Amino acid sequence: MLYEMSRKADYMIQNSRSDAYAAAGVDITAGYKAVELMKQHVARTATKGVCSDVGGFGGLFELDLEGMTKPVLVSGTDGVGTKLKLAFLMDKHDTVGIDCVAMCVNDIVCVGAKPLVFLDYIACGKNVPERIADIVKGVAEGCVQSGAALIGGETAEMPGFYPEDEYDLAGYSTGVVDKAKIIDNTKMAVGDVVIALPSSGVHSNGFSLVRKVFDVENADIKTPLDELGGKSVGETLLTPTKIYVKPVLALLDQVHVKGISHITGGGFYENIPRSIPDGLCAKINKDAVRILPIFKLIQEKGGISEHDMFNTFNMGVGMSIVVPADEAEKALAILKDNGEDAYIIGEIVEAGEKIRLC
Repeated sequence: MLYEMSRKADYMIQNSRSDAYAAAGVDITAGYKAVELMKQHVARTATKGVCSDVGGFGGLFELDLEGMTKPVLVSGTDGVGTKLKLAFLMDKHDTVGIDCVAMCVNDIVCVGAKPLVFLDYIACGKNVPERIADIVKGVAEGCVQSGAALIGGETAEMPGFYPEDEYDLAGYSTGVVDKAKIIDNTKMAVGDVVIALPSSGVHSNGFSLVRKVFDVENADIKTPLDELGGKSVGETLLTPTKIYVKPVLALLDQVHVKGISHITGGGFYENIPRSIPDGLCAKINKDAVRILPIFKLIQEKGGISEHDMFNTFNMGVGMSIVVPADEAEKALAILKDNGEDAYIIGEIVEAGEKIRLC
C-alpha cells in the first residue's frame, strides 16, 4: 500500500499541474507532496480491516464481526475549535490532530463502541506540505492511541477564505458495539458510584474564553511559569486531549458500567447529566475534584465564578463513569492497570435535577 501511495504521489507531482489554478492561489502539486510526506504517519494506524490506500475516492474497511450478535455502528464527528489559534501562535502543529481524534473517539466510546476508522478534513489558506504532514502526524498518533485506522481524509486549499498561515481541522470516526453491550443508563440506581478519569488539561473546549482571559494574541504565552510547573501558558494550553478509549474498553470487559460522560464544552453541568436517567442525580463532591493548576490560573486571571468554571471546563476531569458501588474498587484497579489514575468524585442519588455539585 505504501509503495502504491508513493508511486501515485510521484506520478501526480510530475504530471499534474495547472498554471491557471496556481495563479489563483491553489498549488495542486503541494497537495501531492503533502500526501507523500504523510504516508509514514498513516501507515502507523493500519489495522487488520484496512483494505484500501489513502488517495482513492473512498476508504475501505472490512468489518470483523466475529462474536457479535447484533453489531451496531456508532459515529461521531467534531473539530478542534479555536484551540487552533494557539497552534498558530506557537507554530506547533503536530499535536492538534490528537485533539481532533480525541473529540470524536471519546464520544463514541461513551456508548461502549470500539472505534474502527477515522477520517480527517483540513482546510487551509495555503497548502504547506510540511505543515499538513505535521497535522496528520498528530491525527495518526491519536488513531494509534485509540486503535482506529486512518483510512482517508481531505485537504482543501482555500486562498481568500482562510489566511495563508491558518487552517481548520475536523474529523469523523465510526466504531462498532454489539447491541446487547450498548451502555444502558436505565440500569443506574441510587448508591452507584461516579468515577473520574483525570484530564490532561483544558483539552479542546472553552478556548474562546481562554483566549480572552490570557489575551493570547497580544500577551507573552511562551515564558515558563512556576504555577504551571515550569511550562508556559501556550505550552500548557496546547497539551493534547487525553484519549480514554483503551482504558474504557478494558473496563467494559470486566465491570458493569452504567453510564459514561465525556466532559467537553459545557463542563460538568451539561455533560454529566447526558448519561443520567430521569429521576436520578449525580451528586459530585467538589472537594474531591483534583483541579489542575491551569484552571486555577484561568479562574483567578479571568475573575470567573466557580459555577461558570464548572459549566465551561473539565476542571481536571476528562470523563466520568458510573459503576455499582460494589464494583468501584475493581473498576479503579482496572483503570489503574491501564494507565488511568482514576478516583471517586461522587454518587448517584434520587433527585429532580441530574447533577448537583456540593
